[in-house]
Amino acid sequence: MPLKILFIGDVVGSPGRKVVVQSLPHLRARLGLDLVICNAENAAGGSGVTLSCYDDLRDAGVDVFTLGDHAYRKDDIHDLFGRSDRLCRPANFPPDAPGPEIVRIKTTGGVPVAVFTVLGRVFMNPVDCPLRASDRILGPLAESYKVIVCDIHAEATSEKQLLARYLDGRVSAALGTHTHVATADEQILSGGTAFQTDVGMTGPYDSVIGRRFDRVLTSNQTALPQHFDVATGDPRLSSTLLEIDPESGRALSIRRVMLDKHQIDRIVRQADWIPELPCPSFESATSPSNRRES
Repeated sequence: MPLKILFIGDVVGSPGRKVVVQSLPHLRARLGLDLVICNAENAAGGSGVTLSCYDDLRDAGVDVFTLGDHAYRKDDIHDLFGRSDRLCRPANFPPDAPGPEIVRIKTTGGVPVAVFTVLGRVFMNPVDCPLRASDRILGPLAESYKVIVCDIHAEATSEKQLLARYLDGRVSAALGTHTHVATADEQILSGGTAFQTDVGMTGPYDSVIGRRFDRVLTSNQTALPQHFDVATGDPRLSSTLLEIDPESGRALSIRRVMLDKHQIDRIVRQADWIPELPCPSFESATSPSNRRES
């Protein structure tokens, strides 16, 4: 039976957390999810994650938390690393950076899954090479883990595509985060890796990538520094649903799952309602099987 994994895109502030808390318990049951992964690096006030934010999302049903360039913005992260093995910082941070660079977990059905994150280098602060970091991470996993998910936290779409194709056949899914804008290019690459350039933002869409429009506008018009408060209007869940063959680790399907406030309210009220999802992207029957060995 295929493994169903939901990956939730960048959760931004209180509006994003509330959307997850409201919708995820119902989605887990309706969609029969085996594992939920969430990028939570913007969960606390739009930058970083705190103990209370982690607890809220964990209680809602998130199993694994990925982070990004804002991983250390809140001091709570050090306590979180000490008490939980469900979070991972980017694998291409410097070797002395605090926190684990990979999460190893088993689903409720006993399937082992590995999750890691790499940062891009184009238009981002300097970090180590994400290609070499991925090679280092994947080497020891090859024998024990068939299902591996990589969060590519990067700005440039071209770099995400490069990284995904470099990882094709070695990970089950390579999913982009960071830009807060969902892309409609979900696909399964020739080696069996599910890919989407960016999963998008879980948070307020009446905004500029989650921030108040007026604050961003003033900053651009005057060049004066502004505090970019998290917006509140039009909260939505942006995520990606994967079906993975647990035996081979190959992706079987990928589709976007975007829910607005009306749909979230409906899924809470109506016990039998399932949101209408886009047609999934399936692996082509003629795709060559070139799953690479690490």
